[in-house]
Order: sequence, then structure tokens, then C-alpha cells
Amino acid sequence: MGDAHRIGVVGLGVISRAYLDTLLGHPAVRVTAVADLDASRSAAVAGELPGVQALTVEELLSSPDVDTVLNLTVPAAHAEIALGAIGHGKNVYGEKPLAANLVDAHSVLEAAAKAGVGVGCAPDTVLGTGIQTARAAVEAGSIGRPLFASAVMVTPGHERWHPHPDFYYTAGGGPLLDMGPYYLASLVHLLGPVRAVIGASSRLRAERVIGSGPRAGERIPVEVDSHVSGVLEHVNGALTTITTSFDGVATAAAPIEVHGEAGTLTVPDPNRFDGDVQLFELGDKRRRTLPTSAGYVGSARGIGLLDFVAADGRRAPRANGELALHVLEAMSALLRSSAEGRRIELTTSTAPPVPVPLTAAEEWRGSSPRRPTSP
Repeated sequence: MGDAHRIGVVGLGVISRAYLDTLLGHPAVRVTAVADLDASRSAAVAGELPGVQALTVEELLSSPDVDTVLNLTVPAAHAEIALGAIGHGKNVYGEKPLAANLVDAHSVLEAAAKAGVGVGCAPDTVLGTGIQTARAAVEAGSIGRPLFASAVMVTPGHERWHPHPDFYYTAGGGPLLDMGPYYLASLVHLLGPVRAVIGASSRLRAERVIGSGPRAGERIPVEVDSHVSGVLEHVNGALTTITTSFDGVATAAAPIEVHGEAGTLTVPDPNRFDGDVQLFELGDKRRRTLPTSAGYVGSARGIGLLDFVAADGRRAPRANGELALHVLEAMSALLRSSAEGRRIELTTSTAPPVPVPLTAAEEWRGSSPRRPTSP
């Protein structure tokens, strides 16, 4: 454990427990400190974790016992915490999006480059067996040349279950910036980077009602568009139609479908790590479920950080800052296109990350003497 990569966690909201469940006890990392604006919350979490200190945010960012800051704050604070960590010479791995706006996101990557530290960013669900098996099928030619895709995310809104959903409806929130990263990152893995977008969006409700927790029944304002649709033009010529909405009750549409000259691939929910990948080949009347062939088996939130730490100069981290920046620009451009009523070309690009070979749970969890054979 003396050589374990030391992690400090900033932001101890709902998602932090999922990360801690993955990271705690892993031989490659050691959680050394936690911080939250609510000091009692950080004290309570640290009290449950032997050897973990409860610090203020500034103390954690400057702590000599932290190598990488895990940034789990709300989107509006992502850039501030990331820049603070980088300013103290630390790597930073954050929840999505990379920042609440494109200017701040560029600032984070530029500061990291100057400081010689790394930046990683969720989502890491794309490293699970669902998206990676689908990617392997596309790259193996199972559907022939990809021509177009569809991506659909419809939910009534997170205020139904989240006790403090305000940030979902303020700058940096909304269905696209909140859930879009799962879909956009998956589409980059499947079809490559995006060169231009056309978007349309709406905001037909001025407020939402919290449905659970101590604030149940409280009304909160909606300050961002709650339904966003658009078209993504990929560099390879394929087109993706995308819909993300906090306004619908449900949908029967597949989360992602990729259509090619020889077949159609149904891709599982990119907000999950696994799920069935189904192939409908030209001339066949039935879909068949493909065997799991790639990805981290049984993975969970935090696998992207473990992948980030394991990269260690041998390859680029798969959940990397450049991919997160490209995804954020694509989403920002969709919103800008909606506002301006025109097609917008992107200024960033990114190579799809190195695929994840099929890696058993005991391998990536470090409980097997045989290490993952990741390239």
C-alpha cells in the first residue's frame, strides 16, 4: 500500500458513495482525504474510513498526501476545483461535464499542460462491457460501413428522486450537459469524433417540484432548456440524431442504434456499464445477442480513475480530458446552434480512446496475480 496512488475526494454528495465503493481497498489506490463544503458531512464520511482525513477543500487541494484530486462537486464548481488542484501540482479526475462552459474547460486543460499534470473525466461507463462490445462489433465489420446512428434519452427529470436537484436546472445542468456525456462519449467510441452539429431545444416549464427528501414539495426554477435535439456530423461522414429530455415520461426507443450497410447494432444504456448488444443483420429476421467480447467486466463508477492511474505514461487514459473537452464542445455547440438557428462546426477533435480488451473483474480489481493485458 506504500506505493498506492493517493486520492483526495472533493464533494461527498450522492455519487461519492459509488466511487468509494470501487476505490476503497483497491491495491493501486488509497483514499487519503475527503472534503466537502459541509464540514459535518466530510467528518462523518472520514469517520467511517480508517486512515482517511476530513479536510477543508483548500487543505485537501494543497495536501502533500494527495496525488490526484477526485472532483465530485456540482458542475458549476468543476473548473474552480480542477484549477485549484492543478495549481498545487496535482492530477485531477472529475465528474462530467469537464466544466460548466467551454472557456473554463479550455482553461483547465491549458493549466494542466503547463503544470505537467493529468486530467481525466467521467463518464467511465463507456469502458464497461456494453459500449466496448458494441465498439468491437463495429470495428470488426459486423454491420459493414456505419452510415448513421440514433441516441435517445428521455426521463421526467431528476427532481423525482434527487433530494437537492437544483443544479440540474441551472447553468451547467439540463438533460444534455447532464446525460449527454454518456451518449456523446459512447458515440465517439463507436463512430469517432464530431465535426459539426445542428441543434434545437425548448424549455416549456418554468419550475419543477422536488419529489423526495426534506424539501419534497418545494418548487425550484428551471433556468436551462429541458429538451434538446440535434444532428451530429461525424468526421467519417456518419450522422447521429440525438434527443435528450427531462420532459418525457418514458421511451421505447433503444438508447443507441448504429446502422450500417450490412446490419443494425442495438447498444445498451450508456449510463450503465453492461447490457446486451444486439445485432440485426441484413437478410435475417431476428436480432441476435452478441457475446461479451470487450470491456472491464463488472465495472462500476471509478473504473475510469483506476484506468487513469494505470495509464502511467504507457498509454493515454481512456477517460481523458481531451475526449471530455470534445464532448463538451459538441454539447455546447448543440445549445448554441439551437439559440442561433444555424449549423456550427467544432474547433476540437479527438481520437477514440484505445479499446478496452475483455478484462475480468478479478484482474482490474487487483485480486488476481495476472494483471490486465490492456495495450
